Amino acid sequence: MKSDSDRLKEDFFRLYGDRDKEPVLFYSPGRVNLIGEHTDYNGGYVFPCALDFGTTLLVRPGSGQEIRMNSLNFPGEVVIPLALNYMPIPKSWTNYPVGVINEFARKGIGAPAMEMLFTGDIPNGAGLSSSASIEMVTAVAMNELTGAGLEMMEMVKMGQKAENGFVGMNCGIMDQFAVGFGRANHAINLNCDTLEYRYAPVNLGDRKLVITNTNKRRGLTDSKYNERRAECEKAVALISLHRPVRNLSELTVSDLWMPDSYIPDPVVRKRAKHVITENGRTLDAIKALENNDIELLGILMNESHDSLCRDYEVTGAELDTLVYEGRKLPGVVGTRMTGAGFGGCTVSIVEADHVDEFISRLGEIYTAKTGLTADFYLPGIGDGARRI
Repeated sequence: MKSDSDRLKEDFFRLYGDRDKEPVLFYSPGRVNLIGEHTDYNGGYVFPCALDFGTTLLVRPGSGQEIRMNSLNFPGEVVIPLALNYMPIPKSWTNYPVGVINEFARKGIGAPAMEMLFTGDIPNGAGLSSSASIEMVTAVAMNELTGAGLEMMEMVKMGQKAENGFVGMNCGIMDQFAVGFGRANHAINLNCDTLEYRYAPVNLGDRKLVITNTNKRRGLTDSKYNERRAECEKAVALISLHRPVRNLSELTVSDLWMPDSYIPDPVVRKRAKHVITENGRTLDAIKALENNDIELLGILMNESHDSLCRDYEVTGAELDTLVYEGRKLPGVVGTRMTGAGFGGCTVSIVEADHVDEFISRLGEIYTAKTGLTADFYLPGIGDGARRI
């Protein structure tokens, strides 16, 4: 019986031929954020963990002066001529790996001719970092193939730069960091301002993580994500007229009593309120998990979603249906949207004895209310990007 890697190699040879030259395999996970949403680009705390599903890359040196890219998830081959400066291809999945290759080129590390095959089981556009997974698997592969010897922290920063500058998505650093630094059975307590981090064991006892996909696709670049970031930057600029502040996460809940005149626009004021309170919730959630207080963690997850719905306004009918209907079901400790929002997924903590009922009943309710079919995943927490 063939292993998964053997089957992938067969796909690779079918595309590229020459079975005498074996490809090298690399892997990079997806990620889920337990709490701390839209805080990363505001210099705040996040609490993500890597998942046990992700992106696999098979790669070997090619011939000529080009990089050949194929994916088992997208049709057609894309051929990229080797260059000192690469350009995006409109609406192409290859912008994620090519953006990383471009970051290596900017450091004077040129890509060799390569034959590359990507495949993954992260749902695209679901808020589980399929893009960061592609970026980081490309980074670790490039690092090894070129002998660049870069540290993971440097590659994480390059992945973020690729998504910001090449793809056009102004994300923070959480996704690439979680994908790069993931550790099995641990979440990462990350300060996105200083990049200081520590691992926290995830021990849910007789409870399980459940990820639910709305199956409402959203393109982040085309969504209001960048608008939210601009609103936060506006809040910082306005507050800075009255007191020194670099980012919203420097503020605490007590600062919410500042005069409304500091932020005259009520919408911008709501955005700031979410970031400030979410940062506090994240710190409390980290302590709750370390103290094995899963009930408190669940309460904080619920409060996080309420804030994302009312103050940050990034949820929508589909996510809200999963969360607010899910809370009514037995055994649900906490549930919230995860990722940027506007569709995508929820993450829930559910008592193990009630997981089957949760999936069955919530799936029925969701379809009845939205006309969509939700997908449910019971993920493990895995390791970060690496050669396999």
